[in-house]
Amino acid sequence: MKHRIFHSLDLPERLPALAKELQVNPEELNAAYAWGVTHNVFFAEGEGEHARYSICSVDIEAIIQNPLARALYHRLRQDIPTRLVPRFGKNWTTLKDRWLRAWEQTYNILINKIPSHHVRLAWLRLGGAKIGKNSTIWRNTEVLGIENLVIGVDSVIAWHCQIDARAGLIIGDHVAIASHVLIIAGTHDLAAPEFWSVSGPIYIEDYAWIATRALIGHSTRIGRGAVVTANTLVAKNIAPYKIVGGSGAKPMGERPYALSYKVGGKGLFTLLH
Repeated sequence: MKHRIFHSLDLPERLPALAKELQVNPEELNAAYAWGVTHNVFFAEGEGEHARYSICSVDIEAIIQNPLARALYHRLRQDIPTRLVPRFGKNWTTLKDRWLRAWEQTYNILINKIPSHHVRLAWLRLGGAKIGKNSTIWRNTEVLGIENLVIGVDSVIAWHCQIDARAGLIIGDHVAIASHVLIIAGTHDLAAPEFWSVSGPIYIEDYAWIATRALIGHSTRIGRGAVVTANTLVAKNIAPYKIVGGSGAKPMGERPYALSYKVGGKGLFTLLH
């Protein structure tokens, strides 16, 4: 099984600190990590500055045979802001997941069309989403992985977006996401005949502005105050306050650092949005 979710760009460099945290010998932890890479618990792809490190996105903790690799997997999954995919079977975890998916589909088919912020947000929060004060998601926007969605205060996601939080989506305060934006949690391994899933959490920090029809790819971070202009594909981290656009999300300028406004996406004039 090679379904994987992005963890970091520097996992090997973190192992000495993790060994100290786990109270084990660094050499033993390195050996456990190497065992995990061999047995598809951990994944190392690319080299040098292009290296990426992931863990299995299916919750395999209970069946990892190496005790120290199991402990490392348990620790690393805590860094990822999502509930891992359960190992399906006749168990409570599977039943809970099926119930959440039904709750989610009911929202996407029916509830997201109701012209009431209160009803829509209540449905999402009951499904596990954490949505701050005065934040909202406007009508006809689909949400996937609602239990992994976190939104700060005074942020808005406008009409007809697709918000994929299955790998974890953390949105900060005063964030504006315009209509028809796509936020995609993952893809598939095109080099593998088994079509393994490849995913990663997405972070959109305070005061970021994502313009119409932008596409935000998995495993990316949009820095504080950054702007992604219309029709831009983002497949890399965007530095704070940078304005990016066009092919490859090229730098186009920079915003002021002292941002201090309210988005106001949930108010009298947006009552029916």
